[in-house]
Amino acid sequence: MLSKMLYAKLSSIFVLLLMCCVPQAVVTAKRHRGSKWWLIHRGVVNAGAPSNNVLVNAKGDPVFLDARQQPFNRRQRRLVRKNAGSLVAIAKGTQRAINECKHQFKERRWNCPTYDGDHGKATFGNILRKGCRETAFIYAITSAGVGHTIARACSEGSIQTCTCDYSKRGPSGRDWEWGGCSGNVQFGYKFSRRFVDAAEKGKDIRYKMNLHNNNAGRLHVNTEMRQECKCHGMSGSCTVKTCWMRLPSFREVGTLLKDRFDGASRVTIGNRGNSNRAPRGKLKFEMETYNKNHKPPTRRDLVYIDNSPDFCAVDPTSGSEGTLGRQCNATSIGVDGCDLMCCGRGYRSEEREVVERCSCTFHWCCQVKCEICRSKKMVHTCL
Repeated sequence: MLSKMLYAKLSSIFVLLLMCCVPQAVVTAKRHRGSKWWLIHRGVVNAGAPSNNVLVNAKGDPVFLDARQQPFNRRQRRLVRKNAGSLVAIAKGTQRAINECKHQFKERRWNCPTYDGDHGKATFGNILRKGCRETAFIYAITSAGVGHTIARACSEGSIQTCTCDYSKRGPSGRDWEWGGCSGNVQFGYKFSRRFVDAAEKGKDIRYKMNLHNNNAGRLHVNTEMRQECKCHGMSGSCTVKTCWMRLPSFREVGTLLKDRFDGASRVTIGNRGNSNRAPRGKLKFEMETYNKNHKPPTRRDLVYIDNSPDFCAVDPTSGSEGTLGRQCNATSIGVDGCDLMCCGRGYRSEEREVVERCSCTFHWCCQVKCEICRSKKMVHTCL
């Protein structure tokens, strides 16, 4: 009995030493399968009908025609089956997250490129091999996308197991009262946590990083709920108002997460090892800041473990496409400026003809007519 306890303790110490001593690049080289469910954005079109790439069986599970593209694990399939109508919301949320990522990074060296492939990680490419800031943002925005669209689908009546949030039935104000249809953000948060986090496996630092960023994305949806009111009264007077809690626009969520990206915290495995055993015999540990002088990240902060590539040159191993041929702003000193975007290689300037709609007028009822205007524009591209 004593020898077994001693062996267990020595094993725990050995695992802790191994986790602390092995370079993070080796630890994070393990394939993380949490990205596979992102494939669903290519399987369901915006109208809500299954496309030619995916079918839905009698249980409501997505079934891709290519067996290698099965996007959900058993726990995810069970959750989707239990909540009829959630499949389309997940697909829309994933697509919305991808679009938002591209918008937020359109003027950066890394502009959130996506790819078509047979595996989930091909959605965002090999950048997911590194536990860098960009990967942190991807996990946060996709988790937020699922939570946001599920909450909205509840209030729209698209999911059978949830409705509007009617919990706001407490004390009202002097000239307003609770009513309307509040976005069911709590259901969206819980669904996203159960669905998105179910895809993560492992107990290493990358696993902790992914779960933290998943949760940070969801929290930005919850904390940005705002009260919205509608006036009632004779001739539009506002003698009485009905108020409800409105979901933030997804653009607001994306902008806030982009700010968190800029201030993300680099973390590492904490020195304070915990000798208590976690479930399934895994050793528990906590993340702490890589620089001990920096304050610990909050639950809403993004965290990363690897430094980002410079994204100046093409590097398939890190998912860098380089900046050759990218347009830049010759008058800006920011990240979209030609000096930074082109990595000091210089840029080419040429005049191009631009065709756009202009002088638009509204004609009763109900057309907007525009003229076609042509103009010359100076375009700068990186060498």
